[in-house]
Amino acid sequence: MIIAVDGPAASGKGTLARRLAGHFDLHHLDTGLIYRAVGLAVRASGHDLDDVAAAVRAAGALDLTQFSPEALRPTAAGEAASRVAAIPEVRAALLEYQRNFARREPGAVLDGRDIGTVVCPDADVKLFVTATAETRARRRWHELAALGDPLSYEAVLADIQRRDARDSERAVAPLKPDPGARLLDTTLLDIEAAFQAALDLVESSFNQGLRRG
Repeated sequence: MIIAVDGPAASGKGTLARRLAGHFDLHHLDTGLIYRAVGLAVRASGHDLDDVAAAVRAAGALDLTQFSPEALRPTAAGEAASRVAAIPEVRAALLEYQRNFARREPGAVLDGRDIGTVVCPDADVKLFVTATAETRARRRWHELAALGDPLSYEAVLADIQRRDARDSERAVAPLKPDPGARLLDTTLLDIEAAFQAALDLVESSFNQGLRRG
């Protein structure tokens, strides 16, 4: 069983994907973290984030164990991820890594921006999680404040809007819902309500697939 959960930054897709993986006893991969790790590795090597060769080398040598979860969460890591993710060669280098993870038994939940459209186009269930930019910025601002990040809400909102534009407008694997994805708007939902809605959509999609089969 493969569940693809896509959506823009801070939409809640990562939290929902983890909860779904736990509920169904599946593996979970936050694909945004691998791009964050690549971006931070490029920076650590002293190269510019737009240096294609450096980014591809970092992708080829990816080792998530080198990075603590705390190092991968700040806004700067997200900005780095968005920039290297726009490089076609980086996306190609990481594609097989993600697909191999999805093939692990008994199945997996992957969240990102192109899981249902590119990474796992044959996923059993596809969700596209979204929320207004203002709601997503408020969530991320509270999250960063809890980590001691001094960014203002206005700065976080500007970052969210900039990343939305970059992710949606890139030439390769742009952020967009797969035609077969079930849409979930979490703007007015707390985490428990959002999880229940996601769970209902997954079970409904899976049951429909069984009936078609």
